[in-house]
Amino acid sequence: MQLASSSRLFSRTILTASLLATLGSAALQAAEVKAQLVAGTSKTVARKAEKPPSAVIWLKPLDSGSPPAVSAGRFTLLQKNKMFTPHLLVVPVGSSVAFPNADPFFHNVFSLFDGKRFDLGLYEAGSTRSVVFSRVGVSYIFCNIHSEMSAVVIALDTPFYSIADATGAFDIAGVPDGDYSLRVWIEGQTQSSLDQLTRRVHVAGTAVALGDIHAGTSTAPHLNKFGHPYEPDAKPTY
Repeated sequence: MQLASSSRLFSRTILTASLLATLGSAALQAAEVKAQLVAGTSKTVARKAEKPPSAVIWLKPLDSGSPPAVSAGRFTLLQKNKMFTPHLLVVPVGSSVAFPNADPFFHNVFSLFDGKRFDLGLYEAGSTRSVVFSRVGVSYIFCNIHSEMSAVVIALDTPFYSIADATGAFDIAGVPDGDYSLRVWIEGQTQSSLDQLTRRVHVAGTAVALGDIHAGTSTAPHLNKFGHPYEPDAKPTY
């Protein structure tokens, strides 16, 4: 009887050790994916640039099966000193973003782009309005009164993304083995030029280098919510 009990205990120990080894092996297969943003069309031009533009890369799984989970949350884009802070915000799709007005005058936050179209209208100092970013995409945020104000909200349905650091480096940790579609957003780039940077990548092992991602030229200044240029006014009424 004691021998049988010992045998069962030994079997459980072996099974547990095997399971832990399998889990450990799977954990080791989560890769660190890196890339480097460079300005212009050559590495020489890029490395002379003082500051790279704001940029984000993300990986969309192409393998069949359950997509990676993302959890919606609550975020804030503060309006103060005629600026949005932060300028760039990456959120899980379905998240709510508040736009508090901390300036002593009116603002009119709007976005007419595919990520999320909205117009919050005029609202006064000390008040807040919110938007739920219910679809995946890039939303360019502006104020209809102050042309110098701009921000970007990118809503994603994947946890595998990275915002470029001050040197233009991207780093996505914990990416499982598999095939992905690499998507890129770079500030000032047209959607057609960004689409050309989309490509299929294969992730395997513990480290994957995607190489250089080249930023092109910037686009023209944005228009107001009516599709017209902002009226020049050194001393706006709001």
